[in-house]
Formats: sequence, structure tokens, C-alpha cells
Amino acid sequence: MTPVRCPIVELRRYTLHPGQRDVLIDLFDREFVESQEALGMAILGQFRDLDDADRFVWLRGFDDMPGRAEALGRFYGGPVWKAHSREANATMVDSDDVLLLRPAEGSTGFPAPAEPRPPAGHTEPPQSLVVATICHRDRPVDDEFGDLFMNRLRPALAEAGGPPLACLQTEFAENTFPALPVRVGEHVFVWFTRFGTAADHDEYRHRRDRGEPWRDLLATLARPPEHLRLAPTARSLLR
Repeated sequence: MTPVRCPIVELRRYTLHPGQRDVLIDLFDREFVESQEALGMAILGQFRDLDDADRFVWLRGFDDMPGRAEALGRFYGGPVWKAHSREANATMVDSDDVLLLRPAEGSTGFPAPAEPRPPAGHTEPPQSLVVATICHRDRPVDDEFGDLFMNRLRPALAEAGGPPLACLQTEFAENTFPALPVRVGEHVFVWFTRFGTAADHDEYRHRRDRGEPWRDLLATLARPPEHLRLAPTARSLLR
């Protein structure tokens, strides 16, 4: 399945045992992409965290919360996970760092990919960089914040060389598959940006930080934003 919009998105960050990230990525790209998409899930992207050698990050999308419960139940109770779960779990220290998100007001979520996913067996990762900026607030996203981001900061980010691909915020619906925990009690706003190279991101960041809209955004946050610098794997759709 090639998604255009996903009303529900999981941002999943896994902490792995030292030296095990490539083991999990090889397994994931080989066994866990098509097998999940065949059940109605969207595997939007999978990444190496450039600032943590033992961190694997991936994005999974769903049409709605009831469908999420059904699809996850079928996958984790199905033959593919049964065959490979022991190998996958052996790489992991923690897999519970999960933000449940939905498209922000004024955003349609992730765009259609520019090109199809590379086929199974493809092993050459792209040179591009995807950056997830996670803003933590002490209250839910409101109209004032949305106006600041969509009408002032978003155009400034584009002018600085980093137009957001997708803008998401916390989904507060009850977790419909409690066997997989998600973080609760948090108010986040997240956007994703693609850069051709890490150098492109550095130039963008310097231009962004000088702008008044960026400083105004920082004043609304409970703490400084997180910036995840993510290198797409060979078969990541978002690349």
C-alpha cells in the first residue's frame, strides 16, 4: 500500500542493544514491510538515528483507531511475527517510546511519495536526511499556536530551505491495542522535513534560528524542541 494520508500515525523510537541496529534493519526491511502493509497498515519510513547509534526510528500509519487495533492484532498474532519475533526482540532494549499522532489542523499529513519503495533485496540507502522536530507543550495545541505555526513559521521554514513535509500533533484517543504501549499525558506538535544532505540541514538551521517566528515558537514550548536527524534505510518510503 502506498499511502497519501494517514489519519493516525505512530512515531516509534526503539533503543537497541549495542551493535544490533543493522541486524534489526535488515530483518525489518526484508520481513516487516509488505507483511504489515498487506494488513492495511502504512509503513511510512524507517530510519537510523544519526545521533544515537543504538536507536531505530520508524513511522507506521493507520486509517483509524478501530482499524489500528484490528490490523495490529492480526499482525502480532500472525505467522510473520511468530516466525521472526524472537530474532527481532533479541535486538531491543526498549520499544515503548511511541508517540500517537494525527495530522495537525491545516495539514493533510504525509504527501504521496515521489517514487515507489525500492524492492525487497535493495540494500543501498539514500544520501538524504529526514529531520523530525518535536515540540513539547504544557497544554494541547490550540488556535493561537496553530496560527503561529501555519501562518508565520511554516512560510519562514520554507524560505530558510526546509518546508515541512507533514505536521502532526498528539492523538488523544485511547490506545486501542494496549499490548503495545504509547506515551500518554503529553502534548506534542511534530513536523518532518527532508534535506538532500546533512550540510543542507546545517545551512537551513542557521537561517531558521535567526528568524523572529522561530524565537516566537520557542517561547510557547515547555522545553526546547527535540530534533531527530534520521537517515532513511534502503527501503524507507520516506527518503
